[in-house]
Amino acid sequence: MQFILNDELIDDNTLPSDFTALRYLREKRGLTGTKEGCGSGDCGACTLLVGALEDGELRYSTLNSCITPIQSLAGKHIVSVEYLSKAGELHPAQQAMVTHHGSQCGFCTPGFVLSLAGLYENAQRAEQSIDREAVCDAISGNLCRCTGYRPIIDAGLSMSDMASSVEPFTELMSQNNQVKTQLASLQKEPKNSRNYLQPTDLEQLAQALKANPAATLIAGGTDLMLENTQRYRDFDTLIDVSCVAELKQLHVAETTLTIGASVTYSELEAFSKTQYPQMNALLSRIASRQIRNRGTIGGNVANASPIADLPPLLLAFDADIQLLKNDGSTRAVNISDFYLGYKKTQLASDEMIASFDVSLDKLAQFHRFYKVSKRMEDDISSVMLAVRFAVDNGELSDVRLAFGGMAATPIRGRKAEAALTGKRINDEHALNQAIEALRSELTPMSDMRASAAYRLDMACNLIRKAWLELNGTDVVTFSGHAVSDSILSTGLEASTHA
Repeated sequence: MQFILNDELIDDNTLPSDFTALRYLREKRGLTGTKEGCGSGDCGACTLLVGALEDGELRYSTLNSCITPIQSLAGKHIVSVEYLSKAGELHPAQQAMVTHHGSQCGFCTPGFVLSLAGLYENAQRAEQSIDREAVCDAISGNLCRCTGYRPIIDAGLSMSDMASSVEPFTELMSQNNQVKTQLASLQKEPKNSRNYLQPTDLEQLAQALKANPAATLIAGGTDLMLENTQRYRDFDTLIDVSCVAELKQLHVAETTLTIGASVTYSELEAFSKTQYPQMNALLSRIASRQIRNRGTIGGNVANASPIADLPPLLLAFDADIQLLKNDGSTRAVNISDFYLGYKKTQLASDEMIASFDVSLDKLAQFHRFYKVSKRMEDDISSVMLAVRFAVDNGELSDVRLAFGGMAATPIRGRKAEAALTGKRINDEHALNQAIEALRSELTPMSDMRASAAYRLDMACNLIRKAWLELNGTDVVTFSGHAVSDSILSTGLEASTHA
C-alpha cells in the first residue's frame, strides 16, 4: 500500500484491514492535529483532505478519518492540518479563522480549517467565487458546541481576500506538479495488500471473492466501519468495491437511468444538479459533505435502515435493482420486493447490489422529496416522503407515496395512492379521502426522534403539500419551515424542514 501523506511517500503493508486513517495519523505518525470526537463520522473533528488524480487534474475532497480505513486511501494524497502552513505562513483558511476569531475551545478547529481549505482549493482551481451557501455546505459536517458558527462562516467568506496577502498559497495543492507526478506513478501500481483488496473491474472482483470467500465487502464504509469503531468488531480481509468500474457507472440510456451501486452521494448530487433538481435537493440533505463524499447509493439501500433516504426515492420511481452473484450471474428485483423486514433484504449471502435502473419516463413525471429532521444538515429523517404523480389529461393516472422513517422498512401508502389514482389533479375531496386512507393504513413507530402521532400528522401534511405544488401553489420556504396560505387555512400543522 502506497500513498502520499502531506509531502512524504508512504509504503506500508503491515496494517490491519480496518485500521482507520485517524489512528494511523495519531498513533503511527504522531500527527495529533487530527482529533477524535465521536468516532462515528458525525462531528467532523477528524476531517482530512484527500486528493486524487482525475483526468490529469488533482482534485481534493473531505472525509471523516475516524471511519475510513487507511488502506482505502492507497494511491491518494492525504493532507492533514499540519501540512497547511508552510515557511511560516498560514494557509488562507487558517489566517481567516484567526482574523475572524473562528476558533473557540479549539478542539473542532482543525476539522473546520481542513473543510474550509478544501473549499478554497476547489474554488481556486475552478476560478469560482465563494458564497455563503458554499461555505455552509463545506462545514455541514463539522460541529461546534462552544459559541456558534457566525465567525467561522465569516472566515470562510473572507478566504479569497486572505489569499492576496498569503502569496505561497495563491497556487495551492492542485498545482503541485510533484504530487501529480507521484500519484500518476502510484496509479500504475496495484493497490492490493494482503488483507485489503481493491479490484478495479468485475473480473478482478470475482477473483478476489473466489480467493477470499470469507471476506467482507466494503464500499464507502460509512456504516460498516461503525461496527469497528462503536462495537469493536475486528475485520479480517476487506474487499473494497468502490473502485470497480462497472459499479461506478452513471449512465443515461434511451429509456433508463442506470446508477451504479458504488456511485457516491456526491457524484449523484453533481450529476442531478441540472437534470433532476428535486433529487439534488434531497441529496444535499443527506448526512454531511464528508459522508456524501464516501457513502454510496448501494450501501444506503443494502444497509436496510428504516430511516435511509434513498429507498423511498427509488420506491417512488419503481426502480429495479440489479443483483450480482459471486459467480458473475445476475438477477433483477424490484425495489418494492427488496425489503423483507427490519434489516432484512432479498440479498443472498453470495450477492451484492450492482446497480439501479430508473425509468426516464417516470423521472420526467412530477415528483417531490420531503425530509423532516431536527437539523437541516447532518441529521437523519423523522419522516421522509417521496412522491410521484403521473398526469394524463388532467387526471392522476399513476400515484406513488413512499415513506421512510415510519416503520421497520420503507413503505408505500397504497390505500392513499388508490384514493388519488384516476381523480382530477385538483380534486380536493379525493385528496382528503387519500389522507384519511393514509391515517387508516399507517401505524408509525415512536422513538427519540418523533412520536407516532407526529409522524402520522406530518405524513398527511406532506401529501397535502405535494398536491398543492402539483396544482401550482407556491409553498414558501424560510428558516427551514415550509408554509403556504392554503396549508394554514386547513388547520393542519405546516411541515418542518420539508
